[in-house]
Formats: sequence, C-alpha cells, structure tokens
Amino acid sequence: MTSEERAVLKSKIQDLIVKYEHDIKETEKMTQPISPENSLGRISRMDAINNKGVAEASLRSVKKKLSKLQMALTKINSPGFGDCARCKQPIPSARLMFMPESTRCVNCADKL
Repeated sequence: MTSEERAVLKSKIQDLIVKYEHDIKETEKMTQPISPENSLGRISRMDAINNKGVAEASLRSVKKKLSKLQMALTKINSPGFGDCARCKQPIPSARLMFMPESTRCVNCADKL
C-alpha cells in the first residue's frame, strides 16, 4: 500500500468514524424505553416496541463497526496494515477503500 493510498484511506476512516458517531447518537434516541401512554393503542404500542428492537439491533451493528474502524485507524501506520490476518497476503486497496475495517482478504473472509 502506497503512502498516498494510506493517506486517502486514513481520511476515509476518519470521515466514517464521525458519521457513525453521529448515527449512534441519532439511533440511541430511538432506543429509549416506550412509556405506557394512554394515546397509544395496543397495536401501536406493539409497533413501537418492535421498532425499538430494530433500532437496538442497528445500534449494536453500528457500534461494532465503529469499534473496528477505530482499531483500523490506530493500526493504519503499522507495517502490517493492509495484510490479511490469515494468509499474510496484501488486501487489495479497493477492498480496503470499500471496507476499511477489513482484516482479511476476500478469499480468507469467505472461509469464515
């Protein structure tokens, strides 16, 4: 990986971290407990609870991805960054640009 590619990737990771931090704040608002209000009917309340469950699953997913991106950002300047954790071959730059948190090449990721 060239230093220019590394710089572009680092910038992309930083942008994604900011985006996901914002997304987490917005999603956390949707995961607040559903208060038993008189204006909600039984079906509406069930819908609200279901939507809350979906938002919680989304929140977990975004937090996991954020954690992986932060880890990638801390390792981006290390010599082994961009090499597959399994086969030690370089991960293609296109894959890293699409999924900066990738630690495996496509072939090794398929074997999971």
